[in-house]
Amino acid sequence: MKKFILALVFIGTISCQQEKIAFVDNVKLMDTYQEKIDIEAKFKTRTETFGKKRDSISQAFQMEAQAFQAKAQKMAQAKAQEEYGQLQQRSQFIGQQLQQEEQQLQLQGQTEMDSLVTRVKKEIKAYGESNGYSFILTGGDGGSVLYGKEAHNITDAIVKILNDNYKQ
Repeated sequence: MKKFILALVFIGTISCQQEKIAFVDNVKLMDTYQEKIDIEAKFKTRTETFGKKRDSISQAFQMEAQAFQAKAQKMAQAKAQEEYGQLQQRSQFIGQQLQQEEQQLQLQGQTEMDSLVTRVKKEIKAYGESNGYSFILTGGDGGSVLYGKEAHNITDAIVKILNDNYKQ
């Protein structure tokens, strides 16, 4: 009987200590976080600038290749083949340079986005600790919350904190 009463008291104590749980809609958070929007805009501009540079270089090289074709018809075959080989080497070199530049641009973008995600996670953790949450889950596409009462959705609060900190 003592064990039964002790068990009831233990169960009653545990049930009174409810965990505070909330969730963040990751999709909404990232779609409305100004720093993420600014990073995407910056890299879109850089990508467009790189695209124009690549197109300009390609167009200039095509013009050079066309000029060579016209000139090659008037050359000796051995000389034309030699110059054609040099033209191919330049083409490969230019292609490699452009590919390296594009990869560097992508790496910079990925590094910035990774840093942003790390800062967001730190902010969510700090929010959870300061507001007494035991768990903050992820929602939205690919999240682990299939359903949550809107009262437990803290996305707007997190976005506000992140945007306020970003403005500073």
